[in-house]
Formats: sequence, C-alpha cells, structure tokens
Amino acid sequence: MREIFNRLRKAGDTLRSAASREESDDRQIATDGGAEAVVGDRRRDTLRDSLPVQWELIESAPFWLPPVLLAGFFVYGAIFWNILLSMTDFQGLGEPNYGQLDFSMYTTMLSDGAFWQATQNTVVLLVVFTILCLALGMLVAILIDQNIRFENTFRTIYLLPMSLSFVVTATMWAWVYNAKNGVFNQLLRLLNLEGLVVSLLKPEMVNATVVQWLSWNTTALAAVIFALIWQFSGYAMVVFLAGLRAIPDEHYEAARVDGASTVRMYLRVIIPQLRASAVSASVVLMVFALKAFDFIYALRGSQPGANLDILATMMYRVAFSSLRWAYGSAVAIVLFVLALLIIGPYLYSEYKRGQL
Repeated sequence: MREIFNRLRKAGDTLRSAASREESDDRQIATDGGAEAVVGDRRRDTLRDSLPVQWELIESAPFWLPPVLLAGFFVYGAIFWNILLSMTDFQGLGEPNYGQLDFSMYTTMLSDGAFWQATQNTVVLLVVFTILCLALGMLVAILIDQNIRFENTFRTIYLLPMSLSFVVTATMWAWVYNAKNGVFNQLLRLLNLEGLVVSLLKPEMVNATVVQWLSWNTTALAAVIFALIWQFSGYAMVVFLAGLRAIPDEHYEAARVDGASTVRMYLRVIIPQLRASAVSASVVLMVFALKAFDFIYALRGSQPGANLDILATMMYRVAFSSLRWAYGSAVAIVLFVLALLIIGPYLYSEYKRGQL
C-alpha cells in the first residue's frame, strides 16, 4: 500500500509541475507582447474541441451561406410565389390580389380537356422515352463492353448527340421529317408508303386525306420520342457501361463455369446487378423528358397541336400567349409535383442507403 501511495504522489507531483511550467510559459509569452493572441488561440482551440461540428459550420459560413441565400430567394422563393400566384386570378397586368386566395384555377384545370390531353402526352412521352432509351443504352453498352476495337471512338460517337442543345436537335429533325424533302419521308416514298408521310411542321394538316390525317395523329408524338431517344440513348449507354465495368470478372467466369450461355448469363447474372445504374439513369432521363419544351417549341412553335402538346408547352402558351398567368402557374405547379414524384423516391432511397 505504501508503494502504491508513493507512486500516486509522484504522479500528482508530475502533473503539478507540468501545469506550473505551462503557466510560466504563458507569463513569459505575456512579457513578449503576444500573450493575448496566444491565449486567444488556446481558448479558440478549446472551444473548437468542445464544439467541433458547430465550429466547422461557423468557419465555413462564408462559403455556403451566400449560395444558400441566393438559392432560397431565386429558387424556393420563386416556387412559393408561384404557388401564391396560382391561387389568384392574375392576368398579367396590374398587381395580383393576394387577399382572396382560392383554388379556382385548379378547378378550371381539372375540367379543361386540353390539360388532360397535355398530361396524357407528357406521361406517354415520359414512360415510352425512358423505357426505350434505357433498353437501347443497355444494349449498346453490352456491345461496347465486348472489348471491341475503336471502343473510345464508338463511345464518343454515341454520346455526341447529347452535347447538342434541344434547339439544334429540333432544327435537324425538322428537316428530317419535312414532308417534301425530308430524309424520313423520302424513305417512306421509296418503300411505297406514301400514305404514312408525316409533316411535323404544320399544326394542322390542310387538304390532307383521311389516311394522312390519321397517320399524323398517331405518329407525331412517336416521331418526337424517336428523336429524343437518338439524342439521349448515349447517356444511358455511358451509365450502363460504367456499371458493367464495376462488375467483377469472377461473376462472368462463374456463370461460364456453370454452363450458362451468353444470353442467359446477362439476363440472370449481369443485368440484375445494373439496377442502381438503371435507377439513376431513368431519373435523369425522366427529368429530360419533362424539359422537352425546348425541342417541341423549336419544332412546332407555341401552338404544337393537341397531339404534341405537353404540360410545359401548355404552361407557356396559357401564361405568355393567352396572358392567363394564374392558370399557367397552376399548370407549372402540376409539372413541379411530377418532378418531385420522380426525384423524391430516388433521393429517399439514396438516403436510406447512406449515399446522401
């Protein structure tokens, strides 16, 4: 016991001597005129150690606070103002009457046949474009993944259309679909399919036969979907190709050892592992489909006709052409909700997986 007591006393003496040396160092620094800075630094270090997360947040405020304020005002503030505007009867002139807010614009929208036609076209464009684009992108990615020659060249060629803007793409495809000189319709004539000749440049087909009118009504949206697939399938290809390169070679070898054919190996082993790539690519493609306003506007103007009218073009038309700003704001809110329904589940799944 006496030996333990002596050891404890020696440890206490050591701690006291260390503390006295630290105090003497502080006094010595104080005589040099830098005491206040050093003591302040030590107090700051103590505060940083006691509140590490809060201190880092405060120190980084000059970097994250300005963009947060700008986004809060110009993005979320604009969304909130748009919601308020959709509950008024604002026509674009004067001041909106925020004293009498109601849902009359939404009631009018639900009874508007043009709104339901635009919603139907938006959903069809969204679903068909995304599914076909994913399928084509996956097929091309699998073909490029076979260690072919000039892989980088083919990958660049497939991805090149995505670098073009909607306006440039629409202008090019407007020439392709031209009823007189377009490549697509010339090919139809060579195949003796004159009745399927389509012109996307005219909102209404004047002096058209019944067969031509029916073909326009059934193929106008399909032609737009085909052009968008041409532009964005390269993006899906790149995403799936990255997913394929992340799969270990052992999985391929194990499937071959088990006697699986190439088709069966991809269907049962490889493609199921591309789920994360398919989800991320589908979210981006659906967002691009909702933003197809530029393409349709450049192709057909603000009056695309009932068969090409989507929610984005309807919003522009009723707000800026008809000066029904409140009604246009209501359509914009529906479009915003659709975007949330697409992005929200994806963000939640990524958060549950710990990726956010």
